[in-house]
Amino acid sequence: MLTADSINPLTEAIQLAVAPVFLLTGVAGMLNALGTRLARVIDRARQLQNRLEDDQLALAPAKQAAISAELKTLRQRSKIINLATALMVICAALIGLTVMELFYSAGLGGRLQITHWVTTTFLGGFGCFITACMLYLAEILVASQSVRIGK
Repeated sequence: MLTADSINPLTEAIQLAVAPVFLLTGVAGMLNALGTRLARVIDRARQLQNRLEDDQLALAPAKQAAISAELKTLRQRSKIINLATALMVICAALIGLTVMELFYSAGLGGRLQITHWVTTTFLGGFGCFITACMLYLAEILVASQSVRIGK
């Protein structure tokens, strides 16, 4: 039977799990943004590759070089986005583990026992999140540098 003493650790675990769950919401938003950016990069790369293949003989060498340079930049951007996405997925897994550990620790001995694993997985997840955000910024900067406004 559930008593006030047995419910208290579970209540504490739920309260502690709220912050990681909000982080998971942020991760989901970032994954959506990264997926959208990757889709745009892929679409643009396909468009340029088709143009290069279809008009290979008709394109001036300078235009071919410009398309090849843009494809190189798109390849670089896609690598950055893929790495950021992988880090976000690792972050989500580590934060999910943190939440599981909090609930598991609530059932140990009738009281909440925070182990070093909770701290390790949470900090690891947050580290992945921060690194992925920095990569997101790097990708935006690469994209901004490759834009030729007014040409």
